[in-house]
Amino acid sequence: MSPRTGRSEAGRTAPLKAILLAAYAMISLAPVLYLVLTAFKLPADTAALPPRFLPGASAPEDSFWFRFTLQNFHRVFADAQTLLYLFNSVFISVCSTLLSVVVGSLAGYGFSRFPFRGGRDALFFVLSTRMLPPLAVAVPISFMYSRLGLLDTRFGLILLYTCFNLSFTTWMMKAFIDEIPTAYEEAAMLDGHTRLEALLRVVLPQAAPGIAATAVFSLISAWNEYAFALTLTSTDAVTMPVRIHAIIGDSGTVPWGPLAAAATLFLLPIVFFGLMMRKHLVRGATFGAVKG
Repeated sequence: MSPRTGRSEAGRTAPLKAILLAAYAMISLAPVLYLVLTAFKLPADTAALPPRFLPGASAPEDSFWFRFTLQNFHRVFADAQTLLYLFNSVFISVCSTLLSVVVGSLAGYGFSRFPFRGGRDALFFVLSTRMLPPLAVAVPISFMYSRLGLLDTRFGLILLYTCFNLSFTTWMMKAFIDEIPTAYEEAAMLDGHTRLEALLRVVLPQAAPGIAATAVFSLISAWNEYAFALTLTSTDAVTMPVRIHAIIGDSGTVPWGPLAAAATLFLLPIVFFGLMMRKHLVRGATFGAVKG
């Protein structure tokens, strides 16, 4: 096939790819958009039948104006502890992500560069810790934390989230470091650098896209965690997932407006972080896919 034929075929398939990507984006983002719009709806709009996608279900039919309200956000912030819960989520997730990425990078480097007998079994053992459902170990961890004084503490959740994310970060970083030639480190050590200096100055900068991708997935995992946060916290270290569930309460009716407002606030930090890391995330997802 000539280069001109290849370009012509690519040009014909480009519109189809764009249409498919646009359709996929619309299907994926429609629930999120509906959630955000519900956060600004009046109570009559959230309970309207049939449901309306845009605010204004209770407006006159000849009205071209959509009526937005902030009262749902006011109800969420009526609890003075909401900002504390949001801070707890940010602080705990960021700290556990940093720790898991740092320790996982070192562990992944060790597994990649220093193979040993039983290394694959050890890697599988590391991964097996991720296979446990949280509720299966919630009771023994609660008993252990009560003895250690870690119940309802940010440090306790940071330590726990780090341990559970460590298996994932270790496997991810080992895969990324495997793609970096050892010749780079050997050249650095020939120039007089130690193994640690070669790791910090040569290997980790080369693996930066992989580190960014691993950090994003680790942060999402810690950010969304609910079972341990519900079991191990009560007041001081409560996170936003627990707060969002508490909005439903025991009334039997779901306050969709405040619930959507709280979920929208919960989405903003992780969306902001994802947008900041989007270039590295794409590069990390394809790291090592093309070999020269």
